[in-house]
Amino acid sequence: MRRLAMPLVLAFVAGTVPAAANVVVTIDKSTQHMSVSVDGTPRYNFVVSTGRAGYGTPNGTYHPERLARTYFSKKYYNSPMPHSIFFHGGYAIHGSYEISHLGGPASHGCVRLHPSNAATLYALVQQEGAGRTTIVVTGSNPAGRHVEAHRGGTGSYEEAGGSSYYQQPPAYQQSPSYAPRPNYGYGQPGYGQPAYPYYRGW
Repeated sequence: MRRLAMPLVLAFVAGTVPAAANVVVTIDKSTQHMSVSVDGTPRYNFVVSTGRAGYGTPNGTYHPERLARTYFSKKYYNSPMPHSIFFHGGYAIHGSYEISHLGGPASHGCVRLHPSNAATLYALVQQEGAGRTTIVVTGSNPAGRHVEAHRGGTGSYEEAGGSSYYQQPPAYQQSPSYAPRPNYGYGQPGYGQPAYPYYRGW
């Protein structure tokens, strides 16, 4: 009787443990959107920012290589990259506090999300497992200066370096008649530059 009961107990316990689901994260650079499905059922749709001109996010099919709940860029003023999911060398999906730039290409190659959305995706990948998560990047990069040769093939400019933020042109052009006075002090924000660059999400 005991020999018969044991397989029945094991079968009952196995039946009560939910099986891990397959997670597919699809990033469309052309629309700057991310869709997340679980076992084929759509779960989330997030707005993102991928690599800007010259710093394109690479297309392909990937799996998470490592996860970091708290991470700071080693190349960009210790900039926060919360809930990072690294999927191709230095390229990662992560939260960004540059919320106003979401919906358009603005990063150095990583995929930026609103911090709360990054936390949601991170928790899902942790729950279901990196081995059951597939990341698909599609669409077109913005046209611009080609800098792929400086990346060594796998390193994102989010983490692997690249041009300094202060070498980038201003985000918006302004008429000379409205141009502000020159910035002579390091502590004062210059035109097109934030006062505290280390708060930028990359």
